[in-house]
Amino acid sequence: MTLIKSISGIRGTIGGKQGENLTPLDAVKYAAAYGCWLKQQATKEHYKVVVGRDARISGHMMQQLVMNTLVGLGIHVVDLDLSTTPTVEVAVVLDHADGGIILTASHNPKQWNALKLLNHKGEFLNAKEGQMILDIAENESIDFSEVDNLGTITTNHAYIDLHIDEILDLPLVNVEAIKKAKFKVVVDGVNSTGGIAVPALLEALGVEPVKLYCTPNGEFPHNPEPLKEHLGDLMNMVVAEHANFGIVVDPDVDRLAFVDENGNMFGEEYTLVAVADYVLQHTPGNTVSNMSSSRALSDITKKRNGTYTASAVGEVNVVTAMKETNAVIGGEGNGGIIYPELHYGRDSLVGIALFLSYLADLRISVSALRKTYTSYFMSKEKIQLTPQLDVDRILRSMEQKYASEEINTIDGVKIDFEENWVHLRKSNTEPIIRIYTEAKSQDEANLLADKMINEIKLIADI
Repeated sequence: MTLIKSISGIRGTIGGKQGENLTPLDAVKYAAAYGCWLKQQATKEHYKVVVGRDARISGHMMQQLVMNTLVGLGIHVVDLDLSTTPTVEVAVVLDHADGGIILTASHNPKQWNALKLLNHKGEFLNAKEGQMILDIAENESIDFSEVDNLGTITTNHAYIDLHIDEILDLPLVNVEAIKKAKFKVVVDGVNSTGGIAVPALLEALGVEPVKLYCTPNGEFPHNPEPLKEHLGDLMNMVVAEHANFGIVVDPDVDRLAFVDENGNMFGEEYTLVAVADYVLQHTPGNTVSNMSSSRALSDITKKRNGTYTASAVGEVNVVTAMKETNAVIGGEGNGGIIYPELHYGRDSLVGIALFLSYLADLRISVSALRKTYTSYFMSKEKIQLTPQLDVDRILRSMEQKYASEEINTIDGVKIDFEENWVHLRKSNTEPIIRIYTEAKSQDEANLLADKMINEIKLIADI
């Protein structure tokens, strides 16, 4: 069982001992610390926080604990109940709130949950802000409100529709062209809130949705990470339904992947590439993705006369680099689309709308679109951490071993070879070392990953 405090929020497994897992006491502790931090940012008569959750089983319990903790601090709460991460981010701005909390563990299995923390811009907190909250929690210097100054809870179920309205109003979302194309799309909502939001978006765009696992009961029918090995049912249904393509999102709807009309993966890395290609054709500019993302985005950016920048892993790092470079689009190779014209957050819904606009414009199939991009192949492996593993020593050793190659150490160690690359880093969300590789064939990517794993094991003596 695990409790992880990082740039990605407070994440852990439900149950077990307080301080070692994400228990009710931990939820209250960190929600209270966040509320105290929020009140330190500005002196006001009233404070407001938007709170929403994905559909995982522990979500209702966690949300009630978090909301009532904020109420105890005199903070007013806007309860979105079942929602998506990008919807909460949009709601913070539309509701002029001071911050937001999403109860979700993203792609992690059902025993996990997390508190994702937002600022008044609806954006994730940076490392410094996150550390301040951890310090407040550890010092337990929390002053709750007296009875006459308690906060209130107001429920608002309209924000998924309002989020969709904001997307439909974007200049690059060609609603009329999409409606004329009469697309039919299979949606795998992994029995979470994507099963609510994605079909609603498609219907608003005149697309026929075929629902697969769209009941938001938190009983994930497969591993919720949207990878090929988990999506056999979606692939089969796309073919059986003669659909134009398939969509899968993770439980909180900030990761997006497609399946083409033949039931083949479009490639999670190519979600961002295709959407960026469309955006760059209409609004030339720069792009950003994290260091573990494919070279394909750099290729398409150069083709469209823009500048590509690689950031450290983590949405907040991508957003920071996007603002510094005035990027018109960015994200992460795990299917995370960040389109600042709407907001600075990974958003599967805006990604779907832009992708459909591109397809309607091109009038070609999803498989034909995929063939227009250079094929890179990735391997994503991991090594489970144990107390005996000194990750920093391992990474230093790998950096020294490959010092003659192009090395980037802003986030772990990335080694760029002429024909391929490898990125080694400690995960922010799981107790693992991630080993990402990319090459011109799957066999090459797999062999490079195996080589790196063996070298790490030799260094660590495991």
